[in-house]
Parts: sequence; C-alpha cells; structure tokens
Amino acid sequence: MGVALLDLVETALRVAKQALGKRAGKPDSGGLAREAHIVAHCIRKEEGHSYAELVDRVSLMPAVCDRLGVHPDAPPDPTTFYHSFDRYAMYVWRALLRISAQQHPQSGHVALDSTFFERNQASQYYRQRRGQNVKTVKATTLTDTESLAVLDVHCCIEREHDTKAGPRVVRRNADDLRAVAADNGFQDWHTEYEIAAHDVEYLVHYRGSTAKATANNALIRAKGYTQRWMSETSYSTVKRTQDSALRSRFWYRQFREIVLLFALNNLKKLAKTL
Repeated sequence: MGVALLDLVETALRVAKQALGKRAGKPDSGGLAREAHIVAHCIRKEEGHSYAELVDRVSLMPAVCDRLGVHPDAPPDPTTFYHSFDRYAMYVWRALLRISAQQHPQSGHVALDSTFFERNQASQYYRQRRGQNVKTVKATTLTDTESLAVLDVHCCIEREHDTKAGPRVVRRNADDLRAVAADNGFQDWHTEYEIAAHDVEYLVHYRGSTAKATANNALIRAKGYTQRWMSETSYSTVKRTQDSALRSRFWYRQFREIVLLFALNNLKKLAKTL
C-alpha cells in the first residue's frame, strides 16, 4: 500500500526536527537545514532513487521543494546528499528511529528477533578487492507487538550469536519494556538472568520435550509468546515495500541504511495512504 509522498515528507520533517533537537535548522555555513537532508534520504529510500535521480525528481516537485527549502531552479548537487549520509553520525539515525517509534502506541510487549540484509550486490567489487567474503548484515530488532513499530536495532557483520546481540537491544530499552518474546535461539541462562535483572519478563521457549519444559512453554504461550511473529511481519513489510539488498558500499553506511529503513517504515505508518 502506497503513501502520500507530501504527507510523508511533512511527517518526516516533524520527526527529524525532534530527533535533531537543538541541532535542527540550517548550519552556520548555510545551505539546507539538517532535517531537510534526513527527509531527502527518506525520499530516496522510499522511491528507490540514486542520489542523482533524487535531485532530479525532487526538483520536479514544487511542493516538496517548498517543504525542504530547495530552489527548483538551483537544486543541490547529488554529492551534497551523499556526504550528508556520512556526516550525520549513527546516533542521529538512531534518534530518528527512536522518535519515529514513539509516535506509535507503546504496549511494552515486544518481539525480539533477527533478520539478514544482502550486501553482495552493493559491495561485490569492494569485497573482492579487500579479500572479504561477508555477504549479509545481521540486524537484531525490538518490535512492538501492538503497533508493529521497530523500537531499536543492532547491526553486525560478524556472526554474533543471538544470545549476545539480544541482551544489548533489550538493555538499551529496558525502562520502556514489560515483556520480551523471543525464539529459543535467544535462550540461555545468562540472557534470562540479565533481562530478569531489568524487571522485564522474558518469554522464550525452552528446548526439549520433558514434562517441565512442556509445562513452561505452555505457560509462556499463555502470556503472549505467540505474538512473536509480529517481528517477521515488520521484516516482510520493509523488504517488500523498500529493499532487501543494501546499496551502500561501506559497512558503516550499510548500518545507517538499515536503521533508516526501519525508521522510514515507522514513518510510513503515520502518513496518509493512497
């Protein structure tokens, strides 16, 4: 289902200003406002444009140019947006994700899960030149089971085990959580102890078919474990409506691209549908 582009731009502008806080507005050196750069990257990912195509398309939309402060007859150079993706640190994109999630109702019940994004298409030559063979980036997320908003994401290239990545995202958001549902890939006693220490209920299936494991799993299902599939729904939505392959060449840009994809998915739920 598509969204109204102008409404998405206005929503993204409002959220980007909140994410930037005191840094919102035009820099001292002049040029576009910082939030306009963030919205431009949202448009680029939503429409699947390259940086050159982004400038060309935006210059043909007077209403969007007016919102972003772009002069249609003298649009910015494509490299302006390319370099701004580097210039804005990871905490800016994380703030955008967090604020976009806060626009949705928060139930406190979340699904913890992981997915993979292909990086082979974007950086095949780079990988060959560097002698690297990593073809995917792993993203571990927290998804609210009521609104399907992604609250946080942890990215890694190394094959980090779920029991290492899971507690990291839970720890960062523990104050806002009541229960976390995850599959048994996230289950070990270290993880259970750490999450329980944050006063968060951990709903994860136990391995085996003993009477004790069967009874514990039945109790966990009654507490809402079956809502864990909500995270798969958010992954499917992002990969179908945007892209499952990363376009950036360098790993740190790919991490930012993943965070932007989930933030954009949160923003699209707030915009008018077509």
